[in-house]
Formats: sequence, structure tokens, C-alpha cells
Amino acid sequence: MIVCILDDLLFSVKISTAAKSIGADVYFERTPGMAAARVREKQPSLVIFDLNSVKLNPLGVIAELKSDPATRRIKTLGFVSHVQTDTIDAARQAGIDEVLARSAFADRLGEILQR
Repeated sequence: MIVCILDDLLFSVKISTAAKSIGADVYFERTPGMAAARVREKQPSLVIFDLNSVKLNPLGVIAELKSDPATRRIKTLGFVSHVQTDTIDAARQAGIDEVLARSAFADRLGEILQR
């Protein structure tokens, strides 16, 4: 099970299509206040964040997950425009496990979902 915390329709479709082709279970959370609670409930093997999402507060959710003993070991991966170094640094400070450029994320999506 993979939980995606993003509100980008294009990436939602890409992830859904890739997950379907390999039989991976993916859940999308698009409610800002419920993102961390949904991860606690689902206990996924991976949480994917769109670090550019203003609505879903990805940096706050990452920090919350990584500070909670029940969720800190869940792998987290975020994608962001490669030129947004401040966002990349902030995600790393929040505790994210891996950050990829949007293009690299799209290119490696099948591999990421199969981990």
C-alpha cells in the first residue's frame, strides 16, 4: 500500500495508471487535515508527496510523520521542481527520506511503486 499526498491531477493519473499496471495498491489523500491521520491508519510502505502543493502542507505533514514513533519509519518520497532548492532543503530538514525532481520521479515511477 502506498499513500499519495498530492493534489496535482496529472501526477495523480500517472501514479494511478502505473500502479494499476503493476497491481500496486495506491490511496490518495487530498484533505490537508487528514493526511497524517490517513498514513497512521493505512500504515503504507511508502508515502509520496508533491512538495509543490500549497494546499496539502507537505512539509508540515512530513515533520509530523517523522516525529511520531508510529510513523517515523515509513518511507517518504517527495517530488519537486529541481530549481526549488529551498523547498528541497526544507523537505530534508523536515525528515523526508528521498527527494526527486519531477521529471526523475515521472521517469522512475514504475520502479518506485514496485519497491
